[in-house]
Amino acid sequence: MLVICIYMNAKEFFSGVFLIVLAFVLWGFYSPEYNNNDFSKRAKIALRQVGNQLLLSNQDSTTLILPVKKITEQKYQISFEKQLSFEPSVLVKIVKKNLEKLTLSKNYRVEVIQCLDNEVSYSYEINAEKEKTIIPCAGRILPRKCYLIDVQFLEKNASKPNVNYLLYILGVIFLGIVFRNLFLKKKQSNVENVVANQTVLGSFIFYPEQNKLVKKAKEIALSKKECELLAIFIVTPNQVVKREELTKRVWEDNGVIVGRSLDTYISKLRKKLQEDSSIKLVNIHGVGYKLEIN
Repeated sequence: MLVICIYMNAKEFFSGVFLIVLAFVLWGFYSPEYNNNDFSKRAKIALRQVGNQLLLSNQDSTTLILPVKKITEQKYQISFEKQLSFEPSVLVKIVKKNLEKLTLSKNYRVEVIQCLDNEVSYSYEINAEKEKTIIPCAGRILPRKCYLIDVQFLEKNASKPNVNYLLYILGVIFLGIVFRNLFLKKKQSNVENVVANQTVLGSFIFYPEQNKLVKKAKEIALSKKECELLAIFIVTPNQVVKREELTKRVWEDNGVIVGRSLDTYISKLRKKLQEDSSIKLVNIHGVGYKLEIN
């Protein structure tokens, strides 16, 4: 069974590697933790830049932007060290520019909240469908106060997978091709396949350890001598094996050798193999015997 075991082990190995890589790729693409973490980081970068540009529009390059807070999975908050004043249309343009730059959600709601009483001083909503976009009159400048700016994304996080995952996809495809070519398209050979515990011989399967031939569901018992002779012929198909070699290898340890014993066992073995016309045990006169396999 050595050849079969090697084949099965290799097949199982490639199958295992294929499934592991495939699972890793799917995890990379669909893992909520990966997508949420990546989206959160990119959202904070974009919103911090919003705060920076909003201060610069006020000619303010010294006021600190406090850390962007994640209120919920979809909602983030920008806050500032000092009070500020700005025109709402400037905020609309800055937010739009930075969210588009990092390919974040196209559907979001922005609220400018007064720190003192949590009242909403200004709010608007952007939607990918323009008719659903709501931007109130933005011409009035908000007075200098302490403001919090809440940005809530209105659609599911859609973080793009890392480009490196494309390499994993290519790896899966490559392993699939190797698996298919090496195992699924393995050609059947009519030549005998010699293994440790069994041998394919034409339409027969020879089991030397069990002293038998099997053809489909039919078992053909072999004597020990017949089995030993057949094992010798199988190793050297289509080659002449001399009588002296056969008698020495099969009868050497049995003491007296009867002259016609070899011919008798060859005759019995030939009758058992005659059910397969592609196999012939041929007598080479004066020399020995040959197992012919077509």
